[in-house]
Amino acid sequence: MRSLSQLSQLMVLSVLLSGGAALAGRPVNEFQPPPEMSKEEREANKARELGGNINSYNRDVQIHETPVPWAALGLAGLVLLGAAPFAWRAYRSTSKEIADANTFGSSGTQQAEDES
Repeated sequence: MRSLSQLSQLMVLSVLLSGGAALAGRPVNEFQPPPEMSKEEREANKARELGGNINSYNRDVQIHETPVPWAALGLAGLVLLGAAPFAWRAYRSTSKEIADANTFGSSGTQQAEDES
């Protein structure tokens, strides 16, 4: 079984080496720059790239922009304005309860209630 594994490794190695040798033996092509274009050809190519309108589809397309939902924004503003006094009242009462619960030291009314 071990000889089969070694044989397969030897085959893979020989294929890689022979493939690399075959690629290394082929001739290198010389660089040939693209042919020079005349000024008219360059301008025609530039016009084609920038806006060569193949068909009139672009003229008929209309971009539809969704309008700003002013009614929904106004309604949300009215709801916030209506809820603000209730939120302020809840904040004040909650902060007062927390402040009363967090007091340390001697408090006349609380100490009298604790002792009795």
